[in-house]
Amino acid sequence: MILAQRLADAAGEAIRPFFRSRFERETKPDASPVTEADRASEAAMRAILARERPQDGIIGEEYGREREDAERVWVLDPIDGTRAFVAGRPLFGTLIALVEADRPVLGVIDQPIARDRWIGAAGRPTILNGRPAQVRSCSRIGAAHIATTSPAAFPAGDLACFERASAAAGDTLWGGDCHNYGLVASGHLDAVIESGLKLYDFAALIPVVEGAGGRMTDWQGRPLDARSPGQVIAAGDERLIEQVAALLNG
Repeated sequence: MILAQRLADAAGEAIRPFFRSRFERETKPDASPVTEADRASEAAMRAILARERPQDGIIGEEYGREREDAERVWVLDPIDGTRAFVAGRPLFGTLIALVEADRPVLGVIDQPIARDRWIGAAGRPTILNGRPAQVRSCSRIGAAHIATTSPAAFPAGDLACFERASAAAGDTLWGGDCHNYGLVASGHLDAVIESGLKLYDFAALIPVVEGAGGRMTDWQGRPLDARSPGQVIAAGDERLIEQVAALLNG
């Protein structure tokens, strides 16, 4: 946990000088943006791991995979929510996960501008800025405040599934990227529904949400691991999982 926080510190130091400043921006083949800040952040984290954990594996969004069959693998998303970052919105975050036997056992969601940091670890309560985070009780989808990042983020066919859940929910918020999952852990949102995620998009979120008393599954209600396809439900109250999954699956 100490090392994960040092990684988050290094990532934040790399990111902050670029926020709301002029910087180089490129577009990846999948049409998502990448910036100098993404690369600087991941490079800073990788440099620490190369020095201190050279035997561990790394899966990173910007610089790929190293030793991914290692006993311990660090999964890094230097800026989750690059579009928000480019637009000057402080709703992006750095995601850091430690995966053992395909299961995330440690996760950090770090928002380096607001300096909000959620830390979750297997068998430990989730901490936000040094204090315990706790989900809130909400047993009915009709009373739930749910969120997702963007309708454009859903692969073909999945948006219609989400719209069924949205129509049944008490309220739907758009935007937020990884920050939404921290808000579930802290009891401000009840659920997040997304699809098309990669491992580096969701691995860090699982220990954070579940350590605060929530639950994360795929759209069929199965536990998430490194082999999951990227259809994700995060709920503060696990009684919502079955209701949301039923709506998503028609």
